[in-house]
Amino acid sequence: MRISTLGYSMKQGVKNIGRNKMFSIASIATMSACIFLFGLFFSIVVNFSYMVEKAEEGVAITVFFDEDATQEQKDAIGEQLENTDGVLEVNYISADSAWDTFKEDYFGEDSEYLADGFKDDNPLANSDNYEVYMSDVSKQKAVVEYAESLEGVRKVNKSDVVAKTLTSVNKLVGYVSAVIIGILLAVSVFLISNTVTMGITVRREEIAIMKYIGAKDGFVRAPFIIEGLIIGAVGAVIPLALLFFLYDKVVEYIMTKFSLLNNIVDFLPVATVYRVLLPVGILLGVGIGFLGSFFTIRKHLKV
Repeated sequence: MRISTLGYSMKQGVKNIGRNKMFSIASIATMSACIFLFGLFFSIVVNFSYMVEKAEEGVAITVFFDEDATQEQKDAIGEQLENTDGVLEVNYISADSAWDTFKEDYFGEDSEYLADGFKDDNPLANSDNYEVYMSDVSKQKAVVEYAESLEGVRKVNKSDVVAKTLTSVNKLVGYVSAVIIGILLAVSVFLISNTVTMGITVRREEIAIMKYIGAKDGFVRAPFIIEGLIIGAVGAVIPLALLFFLYDKVVEYIMTKFSLLNNIVDFLPVATVYRVLLPVGILLGVGIGFLGSFFTIRKHLKV
């Protein structure tokens, strides 16, 4: 397409928006609402996934050794576990450390004297172990089975309920995200299609004349494609800018209003969220605008 032709198409695309102001404004508003909801939902999902990921990193299995296991065997077990798929971190807990932790958890400072009877006799002797943390909690079962098969391993303690719950939550978030995004996309495409259809109706006679004098299909379609692209781009930029300025304020409000959450949850910074949301949001807006106008033209224009 020549530069002059492209300029004409862009000019006509802008004019189409002006000719159908009410429908164009309605489409931009609806597109903005859809992208805003998408951005809001995306922000919630990525933060929730981040929190679940942090929770997964806190889920560990405990690998205990045979009583006659040598230090070389224990070291070998640790190396094998570190190289296992799905393992994030492996920490060695000595019997003395396990007893110190037990005393802190169950006796505390006020009742520390109750543990004095075990001063020279560690009741958790032979309980040294590896705490194995997962990078992907859904792989816990495979890691447990592998750990149990290693020579020198006596038993493996695991958290089946927590692992299954976190895995189910991740799947549920994925399914719900797909459904909501699909609905938002369908609504946006439908409304832009209606706007472009109105433009075609208004210019039907003009289009017919253009075809009679030999205008090519691409020349006729281009203004409507550009119209859809402009509506999609404007409809994406407005809500993305609004969300950017609202994000930190909402997070600050939540953490202030519900101060108990300060030590429980941690939100992603807006810059991290927008590394994905900004390009995806703009591509969605432009893509929906393009698809809505392209397929509408194919359906309604007999060129």
